[in-house]
Amino acid sequence: MTAAPPPLATRREDLMARLAEPHQYDVAVIGGGATGLGVALDAAARGFSVVLVESYDFAKGTSSRATKLVHGGVRYLAQGNISLVREALHERTRLLHNAPHLATPLPFVMPSYKLWETPFYGAGLVIYDALAGQAGLGKTEFLSRAKTLRYLPTAQPRGLKGGVMYWDGQFDDARLALALARTAAQRGALLVNYCAATDLIHEDGKVAGLTCEDRETGRRYTLRSRCVINAAGVWVDELRQKDGEAIGRLAKPMVAPSQGVHIVVDRAFLPGDHALLVPRTADGRVLFAVPWLGQVILGTTDTPRQDLAREPEPFREEVEFILREAARYLSRAPTRADVKSIWVGLRPLVKPPDDDGDNTKGLSREHTVLVSRGGLVTVTGGKWTTYRAMAEDVLEKCFDASLLARKRSGVTADLLLVGGDGVARTKRPSISDPPGLHAYGSEQGAVLSLPGADVPLGGGLSEAMVRFAARYEYARVVEDVLARRSRLLFLDARLAGSMAQTVGAILAQETGIDPRIGAFTELAQHYLHLPD
Repeated sequence: MTAAPPPLATRREDLMARLAEPHQYDVAVIGGGATGLGVALDAAARGFSVVLVESYDFAKGTSSRATKLVHGGVRYLAQGNISLVREALHERTRLLHNAPHLATPLPFVMPSYKLWETPFYGAGLVIYDALAGQAGLGKTEFLSRAKTLRYLPTAQPRGLKGGVMYWDGQFDDARLALALARTAAQRGALLVNYCAATDLIHEDGKVAGLTCEDRETGRRYTLRSRCVINAAGVWVDELRQKDGEAIGRLAKPMVAPSQGVHIVVDRAFLPGDHALLVPRTADGRVLFAVPWLGQVILGTTDTPRQDLAREPEPFREEVEFILREAARYLSRAPTRADVKSIWVGLRPLVKPPDDDGDNTKGLSREHTVLVSRGGLVTVTGGKWTTYRAMAEDVLEKCFDASLLARKRSGVTADLLLVGGDGVARTKRPSISDPPGLHAYGSEQGAVLSLPGADVPLGGGLSEAMVRFAARYEYARVVEDVLARRSRLLFLDARLAGSMAQTVGAILAQETGIDPRIGAFTELAQHYLHLPD
């Protein structure tokens, strides 16, 4: 492993001082999830001056609550969406290349309990391989009953006929988002979390910038920009309404939120390095059981949701569906008592203008980019795997609308993200393995150089990692560390809650602000709560 360049400090005082400086930016991005961060990195890598503001923490919303899959979308293939699958398969390979410390290949097994399932699903997966071409990760394999049980030793053996194995990828979504932010910062972009966009600036009927507010101090800032990009995920319509009000033309909502619930249980329910996929459960939905960071994720659901809560609650029916279907396909049925964490993400599905959004299963999983009459560029929809292609599409729309001078595309296709330098692809640890120092890739030495490198706190987290999060990874409060720099809240909410006091004390030393220990303790209880 080659030595990485020294990490770029993210001292809050310095970031806010830069934000206060008068400057005409080329690109201002609102939203620090996968899409916004991808746009910021692409624009900065092309040489544009970039500022990004995020109202909470980077990846606080949807982008930290994915099913953790880097995939082409087998179910989209079944829907006949060939173009989406082909693009995602090629972007999958790019993501695995550019973040080798945060994304790895993962074999999936579809167990067959009916004789027709193996040839039927296998034929589709052969097409999946063909669409990937040279970007493929491995060949589809038809499995006997014995081999299926070798790969999935805890699969329900009763009635098992065989199976099909194919390859996709998995990743650490929140840490990948952070890597995008830090890589953009290395290329000159200014990114600030806990800084909420409050309004748009209009001049002569055109968007000319935005105002924002530091959520820590209440101080307001004015940011002028040639191009303002609304990448707020499920919350994009709020800014679109502000834009419409300013020019006297109200925008019709474009997002129909869909809720996805995930349940985490012990790795003993699915030992080994293979994920389980049921493409069609009893009621037609998909079920995943995915090994991830030493635990197993069960999910996911697809339920319409009208409110846009930052911490949505799972519905009882969703929990029952996941546990009931997991019990049908695993020899040991997980129960409510086995749940280590439960979390909910809102997907920003794009609806047609005449759609009421009541059935999210039929809505587009592709992204949409709109440029308003006032010049506000809005992007929403899509999925993590295609974040890079989405960013290119956004900038292409900015060029077409004459908001920016055109510059060459493709600059991020092979751009290694922070920590990815020198990481051997053949020896990289699996994302299925328990968390640890390997997640830092080529920055492991920088972490080990900090005080407390030899002081473990639990869950693969050390005192030095907390200090690194505060100094170089934009972390401000306990939740930032235990939910997104470390993923402990998503893996074992009870353990995460028990560590809040210790982590908070270290953060207070580093930042000098209230680390909000009590708020995190309450949040950890939320991630343990199952609806009655």
